[in-house]
Amino acid sequence: MHAFDVLGDPVRRRILELLADGEMSSGAVSEVIGDEFGISQPGVSQHLKVLRENGFATVRPEGTRRLYAVNSEPLRDIDAWLGQFRRFWTPHLDALATELARGKRERRRREAGRDKTAGDRAENQARPPRSKP
Repeated sequence: MHAFDVLGDPVRRRILELLADGEMSSGAVSEVIGDEFGISQPGVSQHLKVLRENGFATVRPEGTRRLYAVNSEPLRDIDAWLGQFRRFWTPHLDALATELARGKRERRRREAGRDKTAGDRAENQARPPRSKP
């Protein structure tokens, strides 16, 4: 099965997201996936099997439990393949980062100006009025 066929399924992607946070028992994975997708434990086991057989997940026995974890190697292969396409979105993301930074600077300037104006008003209000000669 091709890597994108494996990752094309939203249940398997979600399982990998869960495992990215750390090792989990098959029962814990089944509980979360069952709640989110309405899939039975045997159905979740099938998805775990696909992930395991295609190298995306590892499993180790611990007593009666099976603990699953992400195997990052196939993800690195996907990342390398996607690398040839990054040139299409990287400049757009760089431009977005520039615009976000510009917006933050403008907001800070406006807030600093408001704070200064408010401080000047407070200072003027605290002064006693000048008497006319």
